[in-house]
Amino acid sequence: MKELKHLNKYFKKYSKKLLVGIVITIAARVFQLVLPSYVNKSISAYDDFTANLINAEKAESLLLEYIFIIIGAALLSGFFTFLMRQTIINISRYIEFDLKNEIFDHYQLLSLNFYKQNRTGDLMNRISEDVNQVRMYSGPAIMYGIQTLTLFTCLIPLMFIKAPTLAMYTLIPLPILSVLIYQISKVIHKRSTIVQTYLSTLSTFTQEIFSGVSVIKAYSLELQTNADLEVLAGEGKEKSMNLAKVNAWFFPLMILLIGISNLFVIYIGGKQYINGEISLGLIAEFILYVNMLTWPVAIVGWLTSIIQRAEASQKRINEFLEEKPSIKNSVETQTPILGKIEFKNVSFTYEDTNITALKNISFTIENGETVAIIGKTGSGKSTILDLIARLYDVSSGEILVDNKPIKKLNLNSLRKDIGAVPQDAFLFSDTIKNNIKFGEDQATDEDVITVAKNAVVHKNIIDFTNGYETILGERGITLSGGQKQRVSIARALLKKPSIYLFDDCLSAVDTETEEEILNNLKKASQNKTTLIVSHRVSSAKNASKILVLEDGQLIQEGTHEKLNSTEGYYKELYSNQLSEKKS
Repeated sequence: MKELKHLNKYFKKYSKKLLVGIVITIAARVFQLVLPSYVNKSISAYDDFTANLINAEKAESLLLEYIFIIIGAALLSGFFTFLMRQTIINISRYIEFDLKNEIFDHYQLLSLNFYKQNRTGDLMNRISEDVNQVRMYSGPAIMYGIQTLTLFTCLIPLMFIKAPTLAMYTLIPLPILSVLIYQISKVIHKRSTIVQTYLSTLSTFTQEIFSGVSVIKAYSLELQTNADLEVLAGEGKEKSMNLAKVNAWFFPLMILLIGISNLFVIYIGGKQYINGEISLGLIAEFILYVNMLTWPVAIVGWLTSIIQRAEASQKRINEFLEEKPSIKNSVETQTPILGKIEFKNVSFTYEDTNITALKNISFTIENGETVAIIGKTGSGKSTILDLIARLYDVSSGEILVDNKPIKKLNLNSLRKDIGAVPQDAFLFSDTIKNNIKFGEDQATDEDVITVAKNAVVHKNIIDFTNGYETILGERGITLSGGQKQRVSIARALLKKPSIYLFDDCLSAVDTETEEEILNNLKKASQNKTTLIVSHRVSSAKNASKILVLEDGQLIQEGTHEKLNSTEGYYKELYSNQLSEKKS
């Protein structure tokens, strides 16, 4: 159970409530133990009456007294059982809540490389299905475990005190049961891990299918996809059945061994009764004791299964919790960002692909300057923006922001002062207004409309039936590509940061709309450092500086006029795009 030690901090956090729950659980089981002894006394009272040791009135009085005691004890046991569930089960829900938050907070700290190496379905499964398995350990397993321990602790000594020989024969099956449980538990642990891992694979598959359903429909791959899912589900069924087959051994074994115990009680007890060693009431009491042990003994197997599953799930959770973010915030105090950016001999290689995206790049962008970055696909344009936002750290060289090394800036301050529009615009399943207000909750409706107009998307929005209150589909599927880009631009403008990063965010709009947006951006981003990545010269020509990249190297740098008057990639690109526009 070493993996489950991670939960000790939560048990400590809720230790007072847990202690109360344990006391209540013990009280509930103790009151339950009243029943067998008073059944014995009731039968003994009847025997005394039939033997003329007491009269009918006395026998009736005793029976009524015992009945009321039995009913009272049952009611108290039921009441304490209710309180027990209200404490221990609630604690398990608190721990589930805390653990999910811990995992989610840790997910947010992890760097982009982590998300490139792990699939969304697996991440989801560990924070949902695996946490649920752990919750069963932190609540029901503890509750029933205490019940079982209490009954064993109180009941077995009581049985030996009342009838040692009968108790010894009655409890013979229990050691056999313990050995069987130990052997089966090892198999359960192994198969539980396999099942939980497989559930992540299935979650990943279905998540990708739902996300890419438009592609599947476009290529008419529904039948093939369904066949793939059938194969995957078939494998999952086989693995789950292998686990179920092992679990299926528990209860039949419990019932068999408890049945043997009952036979011992009847046979050995019957012989002792015939010999006058014990009373008939004591045999009835022992039968009740054995049946009271049926559930605790049976629950041992179930508890073992729960603990083994929780151990397997917590191990998977711990694997991710032990992941260290490669991007660390080394400065606790807030650091103001003005906007000057300098790259000094920067090189960068992606760890997951080993592709070198930038090779010894150096340039300076002054505060408030607008810089365009031009280059072919794969030349390293987007990588520059990612490095400025510190989504990655450089492999070699240094990046300075406001003449300070970027690693010596507060990470939250840096990112809060950056308005980024990624190449692939991402919108959430929320209203258009809330998507624009993302990260800027205090903005007014007037502010939202203003930035939407600057992004030339306001007219499109008000044409929707619900306008700005229109709920978007997953990933903004309700909108066209150009509309998604413009809503993302509006989101960045609303933030009013010191640095704007526009990553080819006008690729899905026509040239007229592009020109209008660029003019609005020029006004909105005045005195703000702005970087525009684009394939179009039209997006770059009005920038105060243009950087031209090829194969991760800076091959040209200067204004539009300077570069257009010099033979090279930029002049050739401008000429080609100009001729395409005329044709």
